[in-house]
Amino acid sequence: MERMVWLGLGLALVLVSSVLVFNRLVQLRNRARASWSDIDVQLKRRHDLVGNLVEAVKGYAHHERQVLEKVAAARSGAEDARARGRPGPAGEAEEALSGQMGKLFALVEAYPDLKASGQFRELARALTEVEDDLQNARRYYNAVVRDLNTRIQSFPDLVIARPFGFREWEFFSLQDRREAAAPRVELDR
Repeated sequence: MERMVWLGLGLALVLVSSVLVFNRLVQLRNRARASWSDIDVQLKRRHDLVGNLVEAVKGYAHHERQVLEKVAAARSGAEDARARGRPGPAGEAEEALSGQMGKLFALVEAYPDLKASGQFRELARALTEVEDDLQNARRYYNAVVRDLNTRIQSFPDLVIARPFGFREWEFFSLQDRREAAAPRVELDR
């Protein structure tokens, strides 16, 4: 009889532990989804600001069409990647957009009236703010994904994770570490 009690207690302990592990995995997965949603919002804001910046620059730099078209194409590619909701391709597309934005800001240097424009200054300030917010959202998302992936790969969590369909998530990372910094915008000389 005593053996049955111990067996029952052992099974109860395994069941409770399994439920706790499952709930912890669900919590991390939901945090990862929510933090990706935060990144998605910041990317949308960024893309909107980039479009507005391109329009502002068009008014001053009519003959710089090629740079503006490349920025617009990179923005479109980044929006498409964001819409697909996968961090890897979104990160690559955002890197391409950042590279084109660097060229746009280099172009702005040749137009002092544009740099002095209140509209451009406000858009550049808002873009810098969005870049900071995006950087914070990226860090939080990647920390949650790291925790979730570690749990999914570690014993005993993997025993629960695999049968219940928990999968590893992609990090939202940058290939070029220089892209981790917010763009530098100089409006006054």
